[in-house]
Amino acid sequence: MPDQNQPDAIALLKADHRKVEDLFAEFEAAKGAARKLTLVRQVCTELSAHTVIEEEIFCPACRGQVEDGLLNEGYVEHDGGKVLIAELLASAPNEELYDAKVKVLSEQIEHHVHEEERRSDGIFSQARAAGLDMDELGNRLKTRKEAILAEYKTSGIPAPETRTFTGHTLEQGKPVGENSGAG
Repeated sequence: MPDQNQPDAIALLKADHRKVEDLFAEFEAAKGAARKLTLVRQVCTELSAHTVIEEEIFCPACRGQVEDGLLNEGYVEHDGGKVLIAELLASAPNEELYDAKVKVLSEQIEHHVHEEERRSDGIFSQARAAGLDMDELGNRLKTRKEAILAEYKTSGIPAPETRTFTGHTLEQGKPVGENSGAG
């Protein structure tokens, strides 16, 4: 029998979405580097943990039940977010592109959430229609997320592991704003 106080998988994931949306809204209104840094660290912590539980538990459970294209897009969107999270964790609010990186991450997450939560054909509606056991998934997601957050508290957020960005070596060019030598 499901625990009536325990959110199912979709309710848990949607609650994560609302929390991150609220943090991004707080960032938009924030004044001062210390407050921005605190909010960004919270955003990065929440998004990193959320991504892990989706990739380890929710998405594999959906494979074969939800359109592959949507799931594949979700993995790529996660990897794009991971790159920005790594950038933000390695930078500071006084750096020139910090606010822009937060804004782009916010926009990427907004798009990703829309893809998951679309009423008629989003990932969540397809998963529910497929008859997945959302209570059991919710228990697994909650337990894993608690473990991840405890790990982050003691060890920090680990470097992101991308699953879809492969087969290349990135070279870092001159930072934006530096003279490129063109004239």
